[in-house]
Amino acid sequence: MNHDKKALRTIVTQNIANPKAFKTKLLHWANQFDEVIYLDSNQHKQPYTSYDLVVAVESFTSIQTDYVHAFDDLEQYYNATKDWLFGYLSYDLKNDIEDLKSENFDGLLFPDLYFFQPKKLFLLKENTLELHYLHFCDDELYNDFHEIETYQIHTEDSTPVTMQQRIEKQDYVEKVTKMQHYIQIGDIYEANFCMEFYAENATIQPLFVFEKLNRISQAPFAVYLKNRNKYALSASPERYLKKIQNKIISQPIKGTSKRYEDTLDDLKSKEFLQNSEKEKNENIMIVDLVRNDLSKTAAKNSVEVEELCGVYTFKQVHQMISTVVSTVKDVVSPIEVLKTTFPMGSMTGVPKISAMNIIEQLEETKRGLYSGAVGYFTPYGDFDFNVQIRTILYNEREKYISFSVGSAITQMSNPEQEYEECLVKAQAMLHVLQNP
Repeated sequence: MNHDKKALRTIVTQNIANPKAFKTKLLHWANQFDEVIYLDSNQHKQPYTSYDLVVAVESFTSIQTDYVHAFDDLEQYYNATKDWLFGYLSYDLKNDIEDLKSENFDGLLFPDLYFFQPKKLFLLKENTLELHYLHFCDDELYNDFHEIETYQIHTEDSTPVTMQQRIEKQDYVEKVTKMQHYIQIGDIYEANFCMEFYAENATIQPLFVFEKLNRISQAPFAVYLKNRNKYALSASPERYLKKIQNKIISQPIKGTSKRYEDTLDDLKSKEFLQNSEKEKNENIMIVDLVRNDLSKTAAKNSVEVEELCGVYTFKQVHQMISTVVSTVKDVVSPIEVLKTTFPMGSMTGVPKISAMNIIEQLEETKRGLYSGAVGYFTPYGDFDFNVQIRTILYNEREKYISFSVGSAITQMSNPEQEYEECLVKAQAMLHVLQNP
């Protein structure tokens, strides 16, 4: 047992013979707590993946607030704890950064910002598990580990949920056409337009819905988040921002094509994406925006595009991903790096503030945690956050279920095709909710 008096945590390393089975047991065991964040990379071996699985449970301290002074409050909390912190930034924190507002309908009622300092933390990399327990509860460590290893899983099915669409096809086409009008008159070049699917007076078993979604999507930034009676069940393919010492990594996704059962059709779909000028233009515009955002905190001449328009294949879709990096100055706080890049360009548009104003005008639902970010800070000033897309959000008390899907609208967009792209992105979430 590594028990460093100066450090806040006792760290113990264990060998895991069957990581896949262990992950499932750990998820079910973790669900007994009021606060859980379970981050699964689903064996995607990306160059910047630190762990295969990160799980934080049971809050020792926490912060939960609306957008007013949210980043300042987070900075204070971060400096006061100097420990691992897990949580989320909702899209509507934009109102703390800029003179913007969010007045659309909100059926979910999540706090705008939420972070907690976990009592118990699990970091899995291949067959090695690290357990990081705060000193006052480290006497529970070996007992917990034994409990997880021997945990009996009970499977339970959710009842089917019928999801409704907030914006019907005709409305959608009209709204996208209006967005293109803003592009024609030069207010914006590109904006991300989203629509909500929802169910009222509905109940699900969040853990089992997440497991099914994770099984069919196997996304590299999957999340099971529980904050008492509020849940996020995410199959996100996208990293928002990661900090490793002085290096900042952003990996925006723009460009999507459908997967097909037939190998030849699937290959054609991937090649179509690779060669699509429209999709490349969308991606490059966002890369420029990310470069601009990163330059606000970067050392001189350190912003670089490591990969432009790489095409990657996931269970449901092919996606176009770019990687932009920078070196950050020592004096810049991790919170400042997030604040100067938030919300992520892939979910807003170019120029960012105009795009966010137009999004607010044309969308019908407050985005909340959707298109925000979930992730964690380390005690050493590093962090890793995903983009909250392909995510089912559930307020158990309000009995409200929601997920949103969107796409980038440019001058070249065909509104009907953008609508179809949204339905492709909705497929996995509709499937797990309607056919549990």
